[in-house]
Amino acid sequence: MIPFRLTFEPGVPIHEQVVYAAKKAIISGQVRAGDPFPSVRALSRALKINPNTAHKVIGQLVSEGLLEVRPGLGTVVAERPRSTAAARANLLHKELEQLVVEAKRLNLDLAEVTEAIERHWYRLDAPEPATTRQA
Repeated sequence: MIPFRLTFEPGVPIHEQVVYAAKKAIISGQVRAGDPFPSVRALSRALKINPNTAHKVIGQLVSEGLLEVRPGLGTVVAERPRSTAAARANLLHKELEQLVVEAKRLNLDLAEVTEAIERHWYRLDAPEPATTRQA
């Protein structure tokens, strides 16, 4: 069973969609530190994706510190590291810049962007039911 919800979107690389869905599940608390994460084989089978894609997903999540490989246990959700507010904010620099550029391209004002962020922020606090691929 895959511990997150995923709806495939055309035009977006599959590995990016799976990574995003897994991150969302971890950040929203759907899966917690120490919880097992599906193996490459299980992820590939459940989502009907290429095993190389599943390997890339897990590799990226491990490299970002969201998953860790524990000998004898397999891959599990990692503990969130304690860091300073400045260090955490710096991690979002690129994503924030992309958001601002896209918002300005769409002629959104700061209040609209802030309101949209707030809606999404609180929506993540309500865990979604875990499902697999939707056709």
